[in-house]
Amino acid sequence: RVLRDFARREDVVLATKFEPRTDEEIANGVTGQQHVKNCLDASLKRLGMDYVDLYICHMWDYRTPIEEIMEGLNDAVKAGKVRAIGISNCYAWQLAQANYYARMHGMAEFVSVQGHYNLIFREEEREMAPFCKAENIAMTPYSALAAGRLSRHPGESSKRLEEDNYAKFKYDKTAETDGVIIDRVAELAEKRGCTMTEIALAWLLTKVASPICGATNLSHITGLVNAVELKLTTDEIAYLEEPYVPHALVGVMAQNHG
Repeated sequence: RVLRDFARREDVVLATKFEPRTDEEIANGVTGQQHVKNCLDASLKRLGMDYVDLYICHMWDYRTPIEEIMEGLNDAVKAGKVRAIGISNCYAWQLAQANYYARMHGMAEFVSVQGHYNLIFREEEREMAPFCKAENIAMTPYSALAAGRLSRHPGESSKRLEEDNYAKFKYDKTAETDGVIIDRVAELAEKRGCTMTEIALAWLLTKVASPICGATNLSHITGLVNAVELKLTTDEIAYLEEPYVPHALVGVMAQNHG
């Protein structure tokens, strides 16, 4: 409603996602191609829009041939309902497989990947980041502030830190080693006279195109805007990165890996 009433559609970049096929769809013989169409049409109806700028495959669908998904997405682009396509929660080899299939058949390729990446979880740097750089694919990571852990001083809490069990599942096991990095974020924030949010996002903006950041009040938005203007020195970046140790995959990717 906000987009319809207060903004010009062409001034907004609108993205939405779709999930893998359900058990019911598989049982009823709904193909990946039809699944993409059904999900997109339902999203457009809910949004009250004719098209979305970026349509994102929420995670790799292990029970559906990727060829069907790519064909469905290409149909959406050709129909003018989608301007570009992206993927989330996948491995670099999967992104390569999908895009090489699309390239071989003259179809739309994934132009962005939305993975789990922040200052205390940097596993995307192993293969995904160099692959995306080589292929000119944008990285738009989620959990940019590690569910608030990179925006609060050690010992400081919040409702989300206390109640978000999924985030606890992702971060609690590495809290001790992550705390060393969080301490350095707090130290640099004090030195620079800014918030920890601004330091953590300024670092991330040296690595990626556009991090996904949630905001529930105006101060959050102010912090996000300020981070764009904050330029860290090479020494500051190295200082923030130096304590990092390898992490096991968590969340969706840990389930997929298993």
